[in-house]
Amino acid sequence: MTTTFNPDAAANDKRGRPSTPVSIRKLAIRYRHSGGHARLCRTAVMQSREAYERAKATLDAGVEAVERSYDAAGQAATALNRKIIDIAQRNVNSGFDLAKSLASAKNLAEMVELQGAYWRKQLEALMEQAEEVRELSVNASVDVAEPIKRHATHQAEQVRAMSKKVTAEAAEAIKRQASNLEQDLRRAS
Repeated sequence: MTTTFNPDAAANDKRGRPSTPVSIRKLAIRYRHSGGHARLCRTAVMQSREAYERAKATLDAGVEAVERSYDAAGQAATALNRKIIDIAQRNVNSGFDLAKSLASAKNLAEMVELQGAYWRKQLEALMEQAEEVRELSVNASVDVAEPIKRHATHQAEQVRAMSKKVTAEAAEAIKRQASNLEQDLRRAS
C-alpha cells in the first residue's frame, strides 16, 4: 500500500480533531485487505435478490387473489341476476294466474275474494323472495372476500415467520461480527 504525505491534511488533524488510534487504523486496513467488504457486498447482493424474489412472489400471489375475488364477484353477480329473473318470472306468472282467475269469476264478491287471496299470497312470496336475495347477497360477499382474506392471512403468517428468521439471523451475524472484531483488536494490540 502506498501512502503519500499531505501537509494540509496533517495540519487539519492537529487542529482539534482527535487522531484515530493506530490499532483501529490497522484493523480497518486488515478488514479491507481481508476481503471482508467483498463478502459484505456479496451478502448484500444475495439478500437483495432474495428480497426481490420474495416480493415478486408476494405480488404475484396478491394478483392471483384479486383475480379469484373478481371471478367470485362475477359468478355471484350472475347467480344474483338469475335469482332476480326467476323471482320476476314467478311474480309475472302469479299475476297471469290472478288475471285468469278474475276472468272466470262469476261475480264481484268472488273477484274481491280472489284479489284478497292473491295479495296475501303475494306479500308472503315477496318476503320469501327478499330473504332469498339477502341470503344470496351475503353468500356472494363471503365468496368475494374469501380469496383476499385467505391471501392476507397467509401473508401475515409469512411476515411473522420471516421476521423471526431475520431477527435470529441478524442477532447471529452481530454476535459473529462482535467476536471477529474482538479477536482482531486482541491481535492488533
